[in-house]
Amino acid sequence: MNTVLIKNAKIVNEGRIFEGDVLIEGEFIKEIAQNISHKSSNCKVIDAEGNYLIPGAIDDQVHFREPGLTHKGTIASESRAAVAGGITSFIEQPNTVPNAITQELLEQKYVIASQSSYANYSFMMGGTNDNLEEVLKTNPKNVAGIKLFLGSSTGNMLVDNEATLEKIFSSTKMLIAVHCEDEGTIKANLEKYKAEFGDDIPVTAHHLIRSEEACYISSSKAIALAKKTGARLHVFHLSTAKEMELFSNKIPLAEKQITAEVCIHHLWFTNDDYATKGNFIKWNPAVKTAEDKDALWKALLNDTIDVIATDHAPHTFEEKSQKYSSAPSGGPLVQHAVVAMFEAHLQGKISVEKIVQKMCHNPAIIFKIEKRGFIKEGYFADLAIVNPSKPWSVNKDNILYQCGWSPFEGTNFKSRISHTFVNGQLVYENAKVKELKAGKRLLFDR
Repeated sequence: MNTVLIKNAKIVNEGRIFEGDVLIEGEFIKEIAQNISHKSSNCKVIDAEGNYLIPGAIDDQVHFREPGLTHKGTIASESRAAVAGGITSFIEQPNTVPNAITQELLEQKYVIASQSSYANYSFMMGGTNDNLEEVLKTNPKNVAGIKLFLGSSTGNMLVDNEATLEKIFSSTKMLIAVHCEDEGTIKANLEKYKAEFGDDIPVTAHHLIRSEEACYISSSKAIALAKKTGARLHVFHLSTAKEMELFSNKIPLAEKQITAEVCIHHLWFTNDDYATKGNFIKWNPAVKTAEDKDALWKALLNDTIDVIATDHAPHTFEEKSQKYSSAPSGGPLVQHAVVAMFEAHLQGKISVEKIVQKMCHNPAIIFKIEKRGFIKEGYFADLAIVNPSKPWSVNKDNILYQCGWSPFEGTNFKSRISHTFVNGQLVYENAKVKELKAGKRLLFDR
């Protein structure tokens, strides 16, 4: 049996940091104590003195592109980058090619992941204007939830039939995750900019085309519908100050029927960065103003926003290098998300305990993931060791995404992931991913 003893770590769990040891046996955390002695001669010992031991991060929103768009990324390539970044579980979205909108197509993705994923995985079932019957067949025990695009993004999955939407919301007890941007507002804004610039719209207009109003109209409608039907709603990638009034921090997370997510890029960049980063920070919803960013940080810290995720969505360098109107939205983030948040910690913006709450504990609570997201005896040993004082710079040589670029290129981080464990297996050590496809299908306590 695989046995690992992590010694002298600063263990971060449930709002506390305490020094101690963690013993891993097989897939699970066997013991947590102040001082654990070697249990066997074949026990691997890691001295983590001065370093943080955190639960592996759970990214509740990624686009790993397989099947159908594998020139951008694959489950293998992107999960490999994820474990290098301390992310040990991911929930992938249905806008692959073909879209995962039947049970058969959904299961095909699970089969691929079972053979190729370095991290634990789940895949969302996609809702459309006409697949309610398929949506209702989804098994809540082994599928993360239902995903609805209430604004069109990558892929053709816009759900804009209000009767259908209400039926989906009122017919399932499963978590419904939504992308909220109002299509009519975006189209009207786009026509205005086309009239002014023709086919040469500057990327600096992106946040004005996919505007605050477009986000607010859509998210407020989704929340009103969730309140009307009693649906369990999770709103992805919030990007505006105005939307914060739609969410609450008045009740514990486990009791919330409506929860909220923010992504790394909306906490890091602002519209001022379009001038230097161009299409490489073109996302849907758009990166918006400094005031929006500040409001998102405030809402995150006071628990109005519940989760930090990535919306990892790679495109090739050539695709992103096209003019604004042709370049797709999205970018790769899983390798750099955890260290970006630790950088924010070193800047005094957020505590390490809060990072762990938002990236590890809360996704597990929201999705009711079995035995993951915490450092507890009997839980799966999904863990990451973070060295808070080992500076490095993001460059082409150390980027692991298949697309080969990062919006963080040239950024200096003071922290780095030194070790990552998935189901007790050491999959990443000394800046190298081991060829251990240790990921398992996530199960849900529902």
